[in-house]
Amino acid sequence: MSTPAPRARVSTARLVVAGLVVCALLAGVVSAWASGHPDGLEHVAETLGFLDSATEHGTAGSPFADYGTSGVESPRLSGGLAGLVGVVVVAVIAFGLMHLLRRRGSDD
Repeated sequence: MSTPAPRARVSTARLVVAGLVVCALLAGVVSAWASGHPDGLEHVAETLGFLDSATEHGTAGSPFADYGTSGVESPRLSGGLAGLVGVVVVAVIAFGLMHLLRRRGSDD
């Protein structure tokens, strides 16, 4: 019985870049085929009659309200841009938190 060949290790940087590329493709491209029906939370808010209160508290003025980008005419492009911006914002926050909370050696 032979021993399997050792696997090459994947660097953390390559894994992170691959993850960001997959997220960007899902958010920017695949989101164009997402359902146009409201999600569960929005449906419940609509059913119970308090959906309009969100617009009174400023969420409707957001440039990315309703999963779209204000000022962009094409619904697919608008949703894709909103998704890409969301990926970038989440990545910046996550990497910022990782940088702040990382373990530091005794020489730091």
